[in-house]
Amino acid sequence: MRGSGFRYLTRQGLSNLRRNKLMSFASIGVLTACLVITGIAALLSINVSNFVDYLGAQNKVIVYLNLDADQATLDEAAEAIKSVDNILEYTFVSKEDALEETKGWIAEYDNGAYANALDGYEGENNPLYASYRVTIDDLTQMEQTVQELSQLPGVDFVDSPSELAGALVSLKNTVNIAGWGLVAVLAVVSLVVISNTIRLTVFARRKEINIMKFVGATNGFIRLPFLVEGTAIGVISAVLSFGLVSGAYLAVIEAVSAQGDGWLSNLYFSLLSYRAVWPWLGGGFLISGVLIGGFGSAMSVRKHLKV
Repeated sequence: MRGSGFRYLTRQGLSNLRRNKLMSFASIGVLTACLVITGIAALLSINVSNFVDYLGAQNKVIVYLNLDADQATLDEAAEAIKSVDNILEYTFVSKEDALEETKGWIAEYDNGAYANALDGYEGENNPLYASYRVTIDDLTQMEQTVQELSQLPGVDFVDSPSELAGALVSLKNTVNIAGWGLVAVLAVVSLVVISNTIRLTVFARRKEINIMKFVGATNGFIRLPFLVEGTAIGVISAVLSFGLVSGAYLAVIEAVSAQGDGWLSNLYFSLLSYRAVWPWLGGGFLISGVLIGGFGSAMSVRKHLKV
């Protein structure tokens, strides 16, 4: 096809948008709504997963060592912990550090009424355990990791937030399934709407198409304007969706960042920055819009033009 012919057919496709203003507007509106909801669902799913991972990293697995563990045992335990998979990081807490931490907690309780409760427990009288505070990388493997840690030399017992980890993993899986399921449903809805829009255009131009066939127009020559129309609907919807979702996401980040404390402050640190999100958001909207618009047009043309 010559360049002039391609430009002519492209103009024809774009002019179809103006001829069918009402249906084009409805298609753009529906596709934009679907893409916006899809983008929100995807961002929610990704950020919930990130938030769950962040919370999981705040809950340490504590590996308590034997009360009579000497320095050699402590060093051996440290080397053994290094060899365990699924450990992100670990920190050693000596018996003396544990005692000082406990004294600090007690001093804050009841306005310091029991601040001297642990006086005299220093040195050999210290009843607390030396320990390693371990951060788990993958919460789904926490139980297996805890079992491995329990069997290390010099370890007395391991304290882990297994129930919380299970709840966080379940929440993460539920949100992911619901979010991406919604994405799939909305993609199908968008395809149906655009397909119906192009079908109406095809029906309105059926006599013109028959004449074009009689004078020798190829199938590609007839299909291209409809593909251009569907793709244009997808691109316009993608641009509108990107603007709406970007504005909403920036507003959420600003609102959360204004919270000085509480769980919302933790949420802020786990939110993906807009700088990290916008390339994927823009690219995802553009690709989705073009694919849905183009495929919806091609599907309608194939089924209803019979060219």
